[in-house]
Amino acid sequence: MLLIALTIIVLVVLYFYGTRTFKYWEKKGVKNDRPLPFLGNNARNYLMQKSATELAAEAYWKYPEEKVVGFYRSTKPEIVLRDPQLIKKVLTSDFYHFYPRGLNTHKMVVEPMLRNLFFADGDLWRLLRQRLTPAFTTGKLRAMFPLIVERAERLQLRALQATEQSGGVIDARDLMARYTTDFIGACGFGLDADSLQDDDSEFRKLGNKIFQLGIRNVVTNFLKELFPETFKHLKFLGNVEKTIIRLLKEVLKQRNYEPSNRNDFVDLLIECKKKGTIVGESIERLGADGKAARAELHVDDELLAAQMFVFFAAGFETSSSATSTALNELAHNIHVQRKVQQEIDRVLAKHNNKLTYEAVKEMTYLEWTFKEAMRVFPSLGFLIRECARKYTFEDLNLTIDEEVSVIIPLQALHNDPQYFNDPKQFRPERFDPDVLNGDQYKNVYLPFGDGPRACIGARLGMMQSLAGLAAVLSRFSVYPAPGAPRYPRVNPASDIVQTVVGGVPLTFKLRESNVPIIS
Repeated sequence: MLLIALTIIVLVVLYFYGTRTFKYWEKKGVKNDRPLPFLGNNARNYLMQKSATELAAEAYWKYPEEKVVGFYRSTKPEIVLRDPQLIKKVLTSDFYHFYPRGLNTHKMVVEPMLRNLFFADGDLWRLLRQRLTPAFTTGKLRAMFPLIVERAERLQLRALQATEQSGGVIDARDLMARYTTDFIGACGFGLDADSLQDDDSEFRKLGNKIFQLGIRNVVTNFLKELFPETFKHLKFLGNVEKTIIRLLKEVLKQRNYEPSNRNDFVDLLIECKKKGTIVGESIERLGADGKAARAELHVDDELLAAQMFVFFAAGFETSSSATSTALNELAHNIHVQRKVQQEIDRVLAKHNNKLTYEAVKEMTYLEWTFKEAMRVFPSLGFLIRECARKYTFEDLNLTIDEEVSVIIPLQALHNDPQYFNDPKQFRPERFDPDVLNGDQYKNVYLPFGDGPRACIGARLGMMQSLAGLAAVLSRFSVYPAPGAPRYPRVNPASDIVQTVVGGVPLTFKLRESNVPIIS
């Protein structure tokens, strides 16, 4: 009897622990689906049935009359925003109430590779952002462009070889990931990754490791969300941490621990290391005079490795996703593809068939096409912010507490007919400045985010992606591969970054025109 009684007591305690927060949205009058003990509304993501993006989109579409929808990720309350004005408040006008992303489940114990610009919060984020911003100026983009051109030429050659070997069917996702990997290896690590030619490239394997989603990732995520204190030392990236730190040390040694005058990302990291400390104004604390207190950040090899990691990871998956989505849409919209190719041919002819920084800037229809691809399938399926201090949405008379997460469901917003007429139609002309009505898509089209935490490398990612697409489409036309689905299947284990299962197979055919290889 005693054993039965103890068992019942344990089960009751566990039940109350696993449901303790589930009245949060009901008390505030916010609609939400009924959560499950311990799992909240996120059960299908934990069971690898639906991606986090798909669940956020479902919440968005299920309550069309609401401006906000409640959600529970495990036992943590989150709020899904459906209203552009509320989105504006969170990302820009009231940013200092929502500066954290809140992706680290434990506030004090953060694994080394997650002390990077994307995952960092508070003063760590602000000081890193302040120091890394100079790496992405217009001058630096121009200086990096020759590296892009070299990789774009190799991209053409890889596509040519692959069409000869495969009868024309190529996984566009893999092809563009190799191109992106090679560019990031060059400008982020100062190394020749050569993944476009070498199938055993260490950098290619590293990219696959980082985004290799499986049951281990899901279990780790669930345990850290549900029991953050107990599992604070459990790592997501233990399998890549040593590799990144070793690569950093190799690069520093190659450059003799001094800037190389390449003015690349590695040089910036070396300058940070030489200074030893980054100093700036605190976003978290006020001094005795009521002004922002002084904040300091000690720079060590682990911190530098974390920035190299995020430079690689953020660029690798997002750019390859966006460019392969663009190619997939062009394969199914041949009339758009022809217009893109006509522009590329015309601009390259004007620039002596050389892909230059200026040439890419002139490819406006290609840019609209790329933007439309990011609308259809944004690389980041949603944005996330965390409430830094109690905040009231005055229009709703709704107050949320510190550490409540805010979800902005990009996949749903980008495909809402309320904002994008006939959203299933692939129409680059949506982004023609002569057609756009001022800030028509402001607060609803956000592939790079917005506000102070918008993507720091947005312009670099755009430039690299447009150059890669120009390289491919100047030499090849793309068509649907036999038997391939119209829309690639989203990996149900994916989180913020949308990954796909089965790649993006397309048929590549060499164009009949005599457009030469870029070089």
